[in-house]
Amino acid sequence: MTSSGVTTKFFSVLGLSARWWLRSLKPAALAIALFALPALTTASHAVPASGASGVHVYLLRGVLNVFSLGLDGIASKLEAQGIPVTITNYLGWSALADEAAADYRSGKIHTIILVGHSSGATVLPDMVARLSQQGAPVKLAIGLDSVFRTSLSGRVGRYVNYYIGNGNGEPVAPTKQLHGTLENVNVSNVPGVGHLTIEKSEIMQRRVISDIDAVAFGSRPREVSAAPILAR
Repeated sequence: MTSSGVTTKFFSVLGLSARWWLRSLKPAALAIALFALPALTTASHAVPASGASGVHVYLLRGVLNVFSLGLDGIASKLEAQGIPVTITNYLGWSALADEAAADYRSGKIHTIILVGHSSGATVLPDMVARLSQQGAPVKLAIGLDSVFRTSLSGRVGRYVNYYIGNGNGEPVAPTKQLHGTLENVNVSNVPGVGHLTIEKSEIMQRRVISDIDAVAFGSRPREVSAAPILAR
């Protein structure tokens, strides 16, 4: 599905008129706004000496970067633990995958972790496949409420798709080319969680960070209060 298709359905999910929104901007201005985003919003942070050596977390925001600001909170908490992060808009996923693959092959990083919200979650299977094709397997990928049906292939240690089953969220389908573990977790019953709040929810942020810590530090995922209501 094209980036314009993702954008259109996203605004439909919000109950807005995507057609009116797109027509309200001149085509040239819209193109500049969308395709300049990856370059303008990519931020990388070096890992402290006491951090998780060789681990890097890549976070992908959704449309226009204004609906996925909870990822910044997750990034700050990871950085406080010494885990380096890179945040960018979902439109930059392919360039980010190439960058991560190059760093993996050079030995700069050895553990790749992906997190995406909304459209950022929609492109995660494509990013996993692209990295796998370049010999850079993903250790952990976490999707937060993609509203499009996607399928997963390639090498990934663990793929967790948190989706809102009583909304527009969609489970991820495995393919025969998948080498790894796929978990679809319906978070409909988590208090206060919706498409625009899932990545801002304290419960979900703790869950995501727990999943990441289990990989980065070799620990078991920490139990959180949401555990009893996360339905697979």
